[in-house]
Amino acid sequence: MSSTSDAHAGLRLGEQRAAFDVPTDVAYFNTANLSPLLHRVRDAGVEALVRRGTPWAISSEDWFTDVERLRVLVARLLAADAEGVALVPATSYGFAVAARNLRLGEGDAILVLAEDYPSGIYTWRSLARRSGARVLTVTREDGQSWTEAVLGRLDERVAVVSVPQVHWTDGAALDLEAIADRAHGPGCALVIDASQSAGAIPLDAGRLRPDFFVSVGYKWLLGPFGLSFLYVAEQHRDGEPLEENWISRAGSEDFSALTAYRDEYQPGARRFDVGQRTSFHLVPMAIAALEQILAWQVPRIAAALTETTAMIAQRCAAVGLAATPAAQRGPHMLGASIPAAARASILPALRAANCHAAVRGASLRIAPHLHVTVADVDRLGDALARATA
Repeated sequence: MSSTSDAHAGLRLGEQRAAFDVPTDVAYFNTANLSPLLHRVRDAGVEALVRRGTPWAISSEDWFTDVERLRVLVARLLAADAEGVALVPATSYGFAVAARNLRLGEGDAILVLAEDYPSGIYTWRSLARRSGARVLTVTREDGQSWTEAVLGRLDERVAVVSVPQVHWTDGAALDLEAIADRAHGPGCALVIDASQSAGAIPLDAGRLRPDFFVSVGYKWLLGPFGLSFLYVAEQHRDGEPLEENWISRAGSEDFSALTAYRDEYQPGARRFDVGQRTSFHLVPMAIAALEQILAWQVPRIAAALTETTAMIAQRCAAVGLAATPAAQRGPHMLGASIPAAARASILPALRAANCHAAVRGASLRIAPHLHVTVADVDRLGDALARATA
C-alpha cells in the first residue's frame, strides 16, 4: 500500500516491508532501541551529504527553510502549534531545558516512575539537589497499572510529574489524559517523555497541555540519530535557554548584521533550539521520516502494530513467556518476562536466528514496526521456543 492510499484503509502486517531498508533474512524487533531506516530517509541523507559537499550552493536562507519545515511537521504530529517546537540534540537536552525553567523549593516533590529512562531520572535528581526538592519514585503493586500507581501518589506536594506514555522496559501504558487532568488540578508541571511512543501512538498536546514534551527522533519517529524534539508550553517560551547561540537571536537571518548583537530572541520556543540545529545532513532525513509517518497516519500505524504485538504475545504464551497484557500495554511494544534459566541464553538464541530484540530490566522487550512480516513473527517464536526448551 502506498502513502497515497485511502486514509481509512488499514496497514496490514508486513505489507510495508519494501519501504524499509531491512534485508529479507533479518527479523528486527528492536525499534525501541534504534529504528530501521526507511529507504526514503536513507536517500534523503545521501542527497543531503551530496548537497553539503557543495557549500557554495547553500544560501543563507537555507539555514532556516528546512528547519522551519521540520518544526511544522513535528507540530502536526503532536497536534500542537509550531511556535512551541524546539529542535534539540537529545532527550537529556530537553529534560535539562525543563529543569532550568521549573521553579522548585524545599518540600516540593518530583514524581517519576521506578526504573524509568535514566536521562530523566538523572536530570530530576540534579534539580532536587539544587532546589531542596525530593524525587518521589512511584512503584506498582501487584496487579496495579502505572496510571493507578501515579494517581495514587499525586497530591498537592507534587510540583512536577515526569512520565512517559509507555514504560521503556516493557511497553506498559499510562493514561496520560487521566494523569494530566489530575496534575493540572493542583497546578503541578507536567513533563512527558514520548521517546518510546511519538509516531506510534496518537498524541494531542492541546488535550494534554504538557509544560514540556520531549522525544528523540531515531526510534518510533524513524529518523536520524542526533536530532530530537522539544515542545514548550506557551507560559514557558520566554524562559532561559541552555545556551546562547547566534541563530536563536532576533535578526539572525541577516548574516551581514550578526555583529549588531541583539538581546531579543527569535519568537516562540526557538530560543531553546540547539546551536547547530540546521544540521544539513540530519534535518532532511527527519523531514522525510515525518512526512512518511504523517502519510501513513499514526492511528493506522498503532492499529497495525496492535495486531502485530497480539500475534507476538500469542507466540510468547505458547512457549511459556508471559507478556504484558494487551489492556495494559501500548500497541507497538511488549515485554515478556524471562525465566531465570533462560536469561543467559535468550539473546544468543535470537541472534543465532538473525532475530533481534532487547532485554531491558527483567523483560525481553519486543518492538516491531511496519516492516515486520508473519515470517518474522514465526522466526521469533521458533527462536524463543529453542531458548526456553
